[in-house]
Amino acid sequence: MCNLYRLRSAAAEVAHTFDAEADEGANYDEEVYPGYNGLVVVNGRVRAMTWGFPRPMKGRNGQPIKPKAVTNAREDKLQTWFWRDSFERRRCLIPVTAWAEPQGEDRRMTRTWYAPAGESLFAIGGIWRRSDEWGDVYSMVMVNSSPQMADVHDRMPVILRREDWTRWTDAPADEAFGLCRTWPGELAVDATDQPWVARRGAAAPRLI
Repeated sequence: MCNLYRLRSAAAEVAHTFDAEADEGANYDEEVYPGYNGLVVVNGRVRAMTWGFPRPMKGRNGQPIKPKAVTNAREDKLQTWFWRDSFERRRCLIPVTAWAEPQGEDRRMTRTWYAPAGESLFAIGGIWRRSDEWGDVYSMVMVNSSPQMADVHDRMPVILRREDWTRWTDAPADEAFGLCRTWPGELAVDATDQPWVARRGAAAPRLI
């Protein structure tokens, strides 16, 4: 699953690329972790939302505790109660420069970044909804990984070709589901020595 990605483009550049209007003063992070703000394209607008659907949790004694941020939605789970309404009615585009996966031994993991070769800004298929806990939130749709990264993780985000952006957001759900497929093209891979360090206080991400 994807628990970290980055967006190095300004909101105005995102708006130009996606032929959308940017919300003034949109507050978002360049490196996006679960619970951070990222940009999404919804109904022709570039907006900031919180990454991760809140999943209610209970403590040992049944008391409500802090929700878990569910950042990724498996394509084979999109018809379950947690995702169905959002996938059928509220699909969005997530502008991304690259996403990261951890690689290496426990406690010594480093970041390896992935992106479609030759692309400095691309779209991942997302879904969104309004939540009581965190306001508007979004999640990425995940599919089986490309052979190029299968040794690192068995899942990757849905990468959308430019000509499929409108189909993803506006077409009927069954047609959009047909776009949930593994990226067939080459991936640019940047294996770094940056430590894979979870931010303090972050709710543990989930994929369901």
